[in-house]
Amino acid sequence: MTWSILARDEHGNFGVAIASRFFAVGALCVHSRRGVGALSTQALMNPLYGPQGMALLASGCAAADTVNSLVNADDGRAHRQLHVLPASGLPAAWTGPACIDWCGHQQADDFSVAGNMLAGPLVIEATASAFINTKGLPLAERLLAAMQAGEAAGGDKRGKQGAALRVHGDEDYPQLDIRVDDHEEPLAELGRLYRKSLERYQPFMACLPGRHDPVGLTDRAQIEARIQQFQAAREGRS
Repeated sequence: MTWSILARDEHGNFGVAIASRFFAVGALCVHSRRGVGALSTQALMNPLYGPQGMALLASGCAAADTVNSLVNADDGRAHRQLHVLPASGLPAAWTGPACIDWCGHQQADDFSVAGNMLAGPLVIEATASAFINTKGLPLAERLLAAMQAGEAAGGDKRGKQGAALRVHGDEDYPQLDIRVDDHEEPLAELGRLYRKSLERYQPFMACLPGRHDPVGLTDRAQIEARIQQFQAAREGRS
């Protein structure tokens, strides 16, 4: 009933994008942690996979060992789908034999795509191809393009409802975390929210306290100047 892509870029950022004919799909399916990795639990999802999986990766477990540990301890594993992308090393995935067709996954060095109850394998293939072919764009934009390509290839065979996008950088909180819980065109709406976030939200987030600056900017004039600089740089690239 869902498909998603996990990806990392050359700067160590993680991204997750997901879509489904399911309400608030981004609420419990996607998980990420700075310097650790990202995962998505799907099909008849097990939300416990999120914190447990992050803890296993943080302890040094490889992605494949993390997946095996989670599903082997779960008597409902035949109905689950899970994929994991670590901070370094290869991704891993599990698609249970009771997941509903079409279901499966495709992986490369720096990304993983998995889905179930899809229109067909072209959904996964198109999602992966679009991610590869948009190299050079910001990670969030590559993820959006990938999901839109998967949607054009058929997406969730039951229809559309929810979508989400998360990018986790070098902070303990996400750099970007936006959701569409219930919409006729969730990926289109997600793209609109992303574009809206570029106006003030994303440059404002860069002014907040963080690991390397525990105070952040508190002068509102300086914050406004940073926002204007961000917008000017964007206009210069367009």
